[in-house]
Amino acid sequence: YTAADGTQDWAALTGHLYRFIVRPIAVGGMLVGACYTLWRMRKNLIIGIKRGVADVRKAASSDATTIRTERDLSFRVVLLGIMVVFILMIALYFYFTQAIGGAILAAVVMLVTGFFFAAVSGNLVGMIGSSNNPISGLTLATTVVAALTMVVVGVSGSQGVAAVLGVAAVVCVSSAVAGEMLQDLKVGHILGGTPWKMQIGDIVGVVLAGLVMFFPLYVLHNSDLAQNPLTGGFGSKNLSAPQAGLMAAISQGIVGGEMAWPLVVVGIAMGFSLILIKVRSPMLFSVGMYLPLGTTFAIFVGGLIRGIVDKRAKKRGFNGAQKARVENAGILAASGLIAGEALVGLFIAGVVFMKDQMGSPPEFWALEIFDGIAPWLAIAFFAVLASYLIFVPVKKAGSPDEPAPPTAMM
Repeated sequence: YTAADGTQDWAALTGHLYRFIVRPIAVGGMLVGACYTLWRMRKNLIIGIKRGVADVRKAASSDATTIRTERDLSFRVVLLGIMVVFILMIALYFYFTQAIGGAILAAVVMLVTGFFFAAVSGNLVGMIGSSNNPISGLTLATTVVAALTMVVVGVSGSQGVAAVLGVAAVVCVSSAVAGEMLQDLKVGHILGGTPWKMQIGDIVGVVLAGLVMFFPLYVLHNSDLAQNPLTGGFGSKNLSAPQAGLMAAISQGIVGGEMAWPLVVVGIAMGFSLILIKVRSPMLFSVGMYLPLGTTFAIFVGGLIRGIVDKRAKKRGFNGAQKARVENAGILAASGLIAGEALVGLFIAGVVFMKDQMGSPPEFWALEIFDGIAPWLAIAFFAVLASYLIFVPVKKAGSPDEPAPPTAMM
């Protein structure tokens, strides 16, 4: 790692160590963390699977429920939809693998894991809350199962990796959507809604969201690719997509034989060590190792801000209801900033994409007056935002006599 002028290129060296040493160790730790998370939730997982099977049996045995608030979609309609999706997935996986046997087996793995993991996800979210949806663990488990399946049937190389990622992506999205739908149906049940109507609305929403999401993803990928033709796009520095990168790393390691297994074993040993010393979340510890420093540092700063807010609330002697209001206000403010940042990022990508399509240099508008001072302005603006996230939520604590918000009642 010597630069052209003969000096040591420490940036390249550290980047190499992070990519080829630290990340494989983190993969091993995440595998253990995912298994440990699923093990700790084993009772809820079993309950979710049992309820999923029971619901299927109930739906298959009787469609003539007379009570409006318990009337679901016809089981025949659901079964027909599953068959259509299954056939479409076989076609997609055949396109990836160019092997009909591997495509059918991949679709079967997708169908089975998708059914059980969607039941688990829906049950956990409905009973406990969306923050307890073990998406990462379920997705990693699916990735490993699908990868081993491809190895067994002899599908390897880029075709096998693509099939594994296709299976994992479908199961990941289905588990996430199942959790959101169960929240929707739960609220609808409380309000006296009709299940089959809400289910149709959810299906329409999922289809429309899937169609619409293609365009921002396409714009993001191609705008970054226009600015960085050799290294741009998803998976690059600007669009790192760490979770997708993790799925790809596991798939390539198992199916393509590119995994640094000694380092993964070190990570597995690290994961067991974290469990033995009772680290609260070995999964999060390993994810922190895997994510880029820019991402983890932002999370660290957010944690510092949250810690300052909690200390201020404790110093002022807030009761449980006041602390809940402070937390709600902080979460809403932070969520708004995240949404706003995403919209601004899409706007910038859209401008770059349009300029590239029109033959102009793929660059966002820049004012020369800010050259040289832009980083300092960014730091100052960040300090203002941090102050806002610290002081405004505390002011929203309200009176000690006010009733507790919903989060404090749960």
